[in-house]
Amino acid sequence: MTSQVQSTVEKSKIVEKRNAAIKGAFFTEFVDMFDIYLPTIILTPALSYFQPEELPQGMAGILTSLVFVTTLLGRPLGATIFGALGDKIGRRKATISSVLGFGIITLLIALLPGYSSIGITAYWLLVLLRFLDGVFLGGGYTGSHPLAMEYSEKHQRGFVGAFILSAFPLAYIVINLLGLAAFALIPQAGPDSPYAVWGWRIPFVIGALLAFWLAAYYIRKVPESETWESSKKEKNSLASMFRGKTGRSFFQVFIMMTGFWLTQNIVTLILPTTVLRTILGLDGIQVTLTLFISYAVLFGSYIAAGVIGQKIGRRRFFLILGPAIVLVGSVLLSIILNGKALPLPLIMLLVVLFSVIVTAPWGVIVTYINERFTTEVRASGFGLGFSASVVLPSFYAFYMNWLGGIMSYNSTIIALLIIGAVIGTVGAYLGPETKDVDFNQAE
Repeated sequence: MTSQVQSTVEKSKIVEKRNAAIKGAFFTEFVDMFDIYLPTIILTPALSYFQPEELPQGMAGILTSLVFVTTLLGRPLGATIFGALGDKIGRRKATISSVLGFGIITLLIALLPGYSSIGITAYWLLVLLRFLDGVFLGGGYTGSHPLAMEYSEKHQRGFVGAFILSAFPLAYIVINLLGLAAFALIPQAGPDSPYAVWGWRIPFVIGALLAFWLAAYYIRKVPESETWESSKKEKNSLASMFRGKTGRSFFQVFIMMTGFWLTQNIVTLILPTTVLRTILGLDGIQVTLTLFISYAVLFGSYIAAGVIGQKIGRRRFFLILGPAIVLVGSVLLSIILNGKALPLPLIMLLVVLFSVIVTAPWGVIVTYINERFTTEVRASGFGLGFSASVVLPSFYAFYMNWLGGIMSYNSTIIALLIIGAVIGTVGAYLGPETKDVDFNQAE
């Protein structure tokens, strides 16, 4: 009887630890994506506060892009640093350090003076802080996601990985709602307007407070990974990433993720601006409403993809979805690109269907990458496999420009979608099935 009670208590403790780790990873993904979207949605209307008034259009575009690009470049560096820390000192400590880091940086951005106070230094401080923010953001999921996956039961890993990543569309919806409220309540008209001077700071302070709350949650609630604690420790997990079995796993994941980042960029970057606004001519409210509906559906479709991947296998799921993106996704995209005369409800429906199909692999990716690496290098493997592969797809505008020499502009978008899907499929084909991997055994 006593042994049964002890067994029940132990199981209860494991369930409590598991739930805390999974919630922590979900919150980390949410806060990470909230912070990522702050400059694109909240800061863009206020960038004139940091720049000279009379700027050539081309130079203004370059300065604006730097704010976003530097964050992107910082993420792989952060994944490298905090991935190695996650394998050496533990997932929990690495997560707490990175979350506190981007909380402090986000708060510092909210306190920045403008061009009228310190000149162009204000802009360069903004760029520097966004780069550092990217470094710490790149470390957030590097520790939290492997920690959650290591606590998950094998038969639930598909759902858990998808649930964690479903925080991404949820964060997008929340930051847009916050932006709409700020735009409606705070006047914005030039560098001296209330929004440019102080209005944009409020969402950044909220982002910083969310990060501090998340760090406190990990300190109080989330235990260290028992799988990591009982594993053999690598002296240098980063060096191990590029040799032997681990090196081959990283190379395969890098290829696959490069392809799926390229297709993802079409949904998250090209579709909202170039396609919906410029090509179809939708106004701001129509674009926002379309994206709200699309991202609300993605919250559920990510989870559905993870459950399906658990049932049929991650590799098989990728090998089905890759060709589906080529065949079905390209047709839907072509209809959207030529749909200027279509009614708005039909455009919304097409965008939702297109987004669900193209982003479906992402419901499986968190689980799959964690399963591709052994415990002693898992944080480094996940961090680098997830983040380093974002760099090449980030130059999609240049690829479209090159392809524009042999085809129409609209066709370049379809071509990028097909190229990304093919690369992602080839990468998945090169790897093994992983759903039966035991985290407590070497690969």
